[in-house]
Amino acid sequence: MKKTLLTAAAALALTAAAATGAAAADTSAPLKVVDRIAGPDGPWDYANFDPVHHRLYVAHGAAVTAIDVDTGQVTPILVAAQRAHIALPLPGGDELLVTNGGSDTATLVDARTGAIRATIPTGKNPDAALVDPKSGLALVMNGRGGDVTLIDVKAAKAVGSIPVGGTLEFGVADGAGRVFINIEDKGEIAVIDTGARKVVAHWPMAGCEEPSGLAYAADAKLLIAACANGVAKAVSSVSGKVIATLPIGKSPDAAFYDAKRHLAYIPSGGEGTLSVIAVGGSARVAVVNKVTTKAGARTGTFDPATGKVYLPSADYDAPAKAGGRPTPKAGSFAVLVIGR
Repeated sequence: MKKTLLTAAAALALTAAAATGAAAADTSAPLKVVDRIAGPDGPWDYANFDPVHHRLYVAHGAAVTAIDVDTGQVTPILVAAQRAHIALPLPGGDELLVTNGGSDTATLVDARTGAIRATIPTGKNPDAALVDPKSGLALVMNGRGGDVTLIDVKAAKAVGSIPVGGTLEFGVADGAGRVFINIEDKGEIAVIDTGARKVVAHWPMAGCEEPSGLAYAADAKLLIAACANGVAKAVSSVSGKVIATLPIGKSPDAAFYDAKRHLAYIPSGGEGTLSVIAVGGSARVAVVNKVTTKAGARTGTFDPATGKVYLPSADYDAPAKAGGRPTPKAGSFAVLVIGR
């Protein structure tokens, strides 16, 4: 597929057009880190925000951590987990779906008490999850299994699976019965028809290495995929055509879209930045800001009411040996709050 590259002049023009189209998002104050919420140590993956109860959930390895953003109260262990990847608020906000990569299960959890209603077998290494509004089913992306587990959350049981192939990462639903999933080892997006329960398309993204985060801008019918090599791909959700290649930071692991403000966000842990992308229409999308955050802050979420962005983070010690991974410093975990 032909790749659309932005020249410097074109990028400036797109920035102006996108900013005009997203005028409601413009303010005189720049985005910056405005607060830090300390939390328990440990690895983390996705963060999710529940707008009903104003609670932030962080999949925190051996547990799910809950944060009341109004009071700042932190519940370090809402529920125990086995290498948790996501704690997804289900419609209504009273229950969570938690994926456990260590036990190949998903659990349905009371969001207030942490009580587990059901434990449901999935495929290998369940990672991200979403709810398809049209069918009402939850879809769990099995990272190593290469398939998607379908869960009837009311009946609390798996009702099928869809083979996709490859290493599955994040997915988004368009609300009309289609789900889009990043395939990390193939640099492409798979398209699922949830009614037919099958893959109906594979869309390659040339120049996108290890796509992870994926956001959906319904108003522009646009997918924004975060690629590990420091670019984002803006892809038409209708045709699968890549319409823009945007510069971001390296090693991102999430992407999310604020429809009220017409802004997409991609946190990049490799350099510690948050790329802000204005979406003014399917042909007008551009990076309009890069906020300095912290190295390692690679996932996040946002509050649709306030527009604040929340990024899990930590300080790191140098690797014990050359080429090794840095380790988080004890007592340094905190959720960064990005606002104006």
